[in-house]
Amino acid sequence: MSKRPILTTTAGAPVSDNQNSMTAGARGPVLMQDYQLIEKLAHQNRERIPERAVHAKGWGAHGTLTITKDITRYSEAAVFGEVGKKTDLLARFSTVAGEMGAADAERDVRGFSLKFYTDEGNWDMVGNNTPVFFIRDPYKFPDFIHTQKRHPRTNLRSPNAMWDFWSLSPESLHQVTTLMSDRGLPQTVRHMNGYGSHTYSMINALNERVWVKFHFKTQQGHNFWTNAESVEVVGKSRETTQEDLFGSIEKGDFPKWTFYIQVMSEAEAEQTSYNPFDLTKVWPHGEFPLIEVGEIELNRNPDNYFAEIEQAAFSPSNVVPGIGFSPDKMLQARIFSYADAHRYRLGTHYEALPVNAPKCPVHHYHKDGSMNFMKPVTSSDAYYEPNSFGGPAEQPEVAEPPLKIDGDAARYNHRDGNDDFTQPGNLFLLMTPEQQSRLMDNIRDAMQGVDVAIVKKQVALFAKCDPAYGKGVATRMELDDKDIAGLVA
Repeated sequence: MSKRPILTTTAGAPVSDNQNSMTAGARGPVLMQDYQLIEKLAHQNRERIPERAVHAKGWGAHGTLTITKDITRYSEAAVFGEVGKKTDLLARFSTVAGEMGAADAERDVRGFSLKFYTDEGNWDMVGNNTPVFFIRDPYKFPDFIHTQKRHPRTNLRSPNAMWDFWSLSPESLHQVTTLMSDRGLPQTVRHMNGYGSHTYSMINALNERVWVKFHFKTQQGHNFWTNAESVEVVGKSRETTQEDLFGSIEKGDFPKWTFYIQVMSEAEAEQTSYNPFDLTKVWPHGEFPLIEVGEIELNRNPDNYFAEIEQAAFSPSNVVPGIGFSPDKMLQARIFSYADAHRYRLGTHYEALPVNAPKCPVHHYHKDGSMNFMKPVTSSDAYYEPNSFGGPAEQPEVAEPPLKIDGDAARYNHRDGNDDFTQPGNLFLLMTPEQQSRLMDNIRDAMQGVDVAIVKKQVALFAKCDPAYGKGVATRMELDDKDIAGLVA
């Protein structure tokens, strides 16, 4: 039997007794001198960090991206440089509304985030399992999240608040319809798609820009729970997603997704009947077909969940040359808010933590701050920029071409004139009768206890998407015939 390592203090000194606290005699009080007892208790008090304000409950794993098709005509990013190229990645999935202790099998949007450790720095794709979102303007995001969290007086989730907000925000219809459909309660994260949701840009070696949307299609197929099934599932285990993801990887059943993009030229963006930068809209596949890029495979579980998943920090601000942003207002706000959330939750130098650190050389002029444990990244004299001492210098050639900022302001920046009903109506019509029935049953279940006035406002919005949609929900909510006739007219 090999000799076991010696237990030490955090300063490296050997510990003589880790079973008994030091006292003044057999019955005497504990001594302040027992510094190792105090160290253990003090560390335990600090073992938890603030949970994420949203996406608190999460699951993750390591894997690879393998490029299967050449898209260098759209992007000069090194990650897409050649067919067969492999890039390490970290994936984190999550529910949006629930706290860390929430059950996995709850109806909610799932986060779908990927960190690619590319040769040119980290590229973070921070998305969801839905191609759209509830709102198009970041001004409304804090208010929306308040409706998904606990009521300040009751400390309970409030269906009244959720449906009141949605009934006053017609742009939410597309996402609400998706959330209340079968796709809103996936059995596992292996059996759902992922989407970048926002519109991003790609820039090629000729400095030409196209607009893109990212899609990750599950190769495992789509499996979902009904509301009734989820009640039984949660009654047996609150950790079904973690059990499934961890277990499948441990036994070598590695989950995979096919990576696609949609591409829209700058000229085409001027001609669409909808705002292509509106997070509540999709690009029709008939007009902008999916283009294969590669394959995502998750093949390694974390060795330490806290260090590798809980401390993982994803931000849309992490892009690399060849991948850029767009005028999407929600994306523009997330570029700031995600990185700022990590600075608050993890600390000033959160990107130096091993799970977040790039695997390429890093050179910057950030200094000091809490937890600055890194070796100096500049010479002692080059601690500012510009300098004359050979310190890291800017690289103008990686700048994006300028964005056009002219155009129809009402179309791109304001709610007036936006059609919030056609796309959710089309989604409803794509469903089979059985899927439509489950959608409306799920809405009925979610609306229990909601004020009748709010129900009527929401039904009227559903009816604008499709009369059968509105009537089906109204009937299930047991509105009287006169109300139904007026709301669905």
